[in-house]
Amino acid sequence: MANPRYLAVKLLCKTFSDGSFSNIQLNNGLKNSDLDERDKKLCSAIYYGVIERKIYLDYVIGQFSSRPPEKLDDNILNILRSGIYQILFIDNVPDSASVNESVKLAKKFGKTSASGMINAVLRNFIRSGKKVNLPEKRIDAYSVKYSAPHELVDSLVNDYGYELAENLLSDALGSPPVTVRRNTLKCSEEEFIDSLGKIKAEKSGILSECFMLSGGDVTSTEAFRKGFFHVQDLASQLCCKALAPTENDVVLDICSAPGGKTFTMSQLMNGKGKIMAFDLHEKRVRLIRDGAERLGLSNVTASVGDASKYNAELPKFTKILCDVPCSGIGAIRRKPEIKYKNFGDFSGLSEIQYNIAENALNYLEIGGELVYSTCTLRKAENEQVTEKLLANHPELEPVRLPEPLGEKFGSIADIFPCHFGSDGFFITKFRKVR
Repeated sequence: MANPRYLAVKLLCKTFSDGSFSNIQLNNGLKNSDLDERDKKLCSAIYYGVIERKIYLDYVIGQFSSRPPEKLDDNILNILRSGIYQILFIDNVPDSASVNESVKLAKKFGKTSASGMINAVLRNFIRSGKKVNLPEKRIDAYSVKYSAPHELVDSLVNDYGYELAENLLSDALGSPPVTVRRNTLKCSEEEFIDSLGKIKAEKSGILSECFMLSGGDVTSTEAFRKGFFHVQDLASQLCCKALAPTENDVVLDICSAPGGKTFTMSQLMNGKGKIMAFDLHEKRVRLIRDGAERLGLSNVTASVGDASKYNAELPKFTKILCDVPCSGIGAIRRKPEIKYKNFGDFSGLSEIQYNIAENALNYLEIGGELVYSTCTLRKAENEQVTEKLLANHPELEPVRLPEPLGEKFGSIADIFPCHFGSDGFFITKFRKVR
């Protein structure tokens, strides 16, 4: 039988070294293991927990280790991170077990000489009362407490202030809800809930067809197989409602994959009208096609297309969703590794985003409406892009967003978890008046 702690450390070393997505790394690791369900949960808890709180854990290690964390061997460092995480955040694991299992891991990884150091660091931390004294400076304290690089904290605070920055960062430390949209074209609410089996469903108070599911793997249910729902965060569903497509519209989803917003818009259109969904790669376009087929959405056509280049063969559209590639900072509670990315990696994004949005205008008919959206919270990728778009295109005018967005935000919505309990998101809407 495999060791869940060993697998967690092994996957952590791989994730931090090659920068792969955490959900893909963990799913592959668990799939290829012989862990039972209990051990899979422990492995997952340690793995995600260490990624979410890496900076915090390293801060603790730095206070009790004679060598700074960055000088430690990767295996040893991740064993220590895992041990401290268990001591602080997993209530059903005794402290003694966290220490003893960590020492055993050192030997299992061929690092027997470090077992004494691991034992000393963990036991000294426990003897200290597990106290962690945060830095005095507020920015530094946020960085440690919420395990966020200074660059990310600075960006959020400069753009939105301390309160909203703390809201996003604190919300990212924990398990996000599994949120889905009921397929109104295939099932009633009663049929949907009955087909979930042991999965529990809680209806959203924000959108009538949005539900939070808990109690198991939602994609293994009869409801999923029958196409009764698709997984989609509330903010993405609000984005589709903002565009407000009807069965009389011809809709372009210019950056569609994996297709969640296309699917929701199709249902808002009662399966009528027409949606053309594009993405750059055939593999991702297949995700749209497969999802539309499972959900029974016949008004969706998915094709390969470059969103930044004009295609003269496309018709004019009455509604366009321009959900552009972004840094993803609003979704760090789902992909915690995103917050450790170097901001230099985002330097060219705003230009790409602007080019896609400007190209989309070529397809928008007069009187038509366009929603620009991202799953990030950086003004450089949001307000600055759309302000430039308005400045360079006098044929556009801002449009007030529909409820529940309009009253709170007007025409520009910077959505934080405190607003609706959703991921972080940005939505704004324009109309082409001439």
